Amino acid sequence: MDFFAYHGCFHEEQVIGSRFLVDLEMEFDSSSAEQSDQLPETINYQEVYRIVRHEMEQKSKLLEHVTRRILDSVRRSFPGIGSLRVRVVKIHPPLGGKVGQVSCELTG
Repeated sequence: MDFFAYHGCFHEEQVIGSRFLVDLEMEFDSSSAEQSDQLPETINYQEVYRIVRHEMEQKSKLLEHVTRRILDSVRRSFPGIGSLRVRVVKIHPPLGGKVGQVSCELTG
């Protein structure tokens, strides 16, 4: 998922904003949906996107904080998820040199 958001420790980052990528990996039992072909039997990816978008809209100073919020919110909404991995990537962070990206990854 690709977002423009306002996360960062520097005031300028929370005003100017940056580009972020969010990657989620979920493990869950999809056997019912495989047979029924019905959305209520599985994870609704549109709802997952809405949750992630909502969390990305809330300013955070640290990638660790926004990553934890995403992980916790998705898990609360979909308790049937067995394992969940969330990775938030900040593109071209202002670190005083040419840096392509930094990221935080949490599993839970």
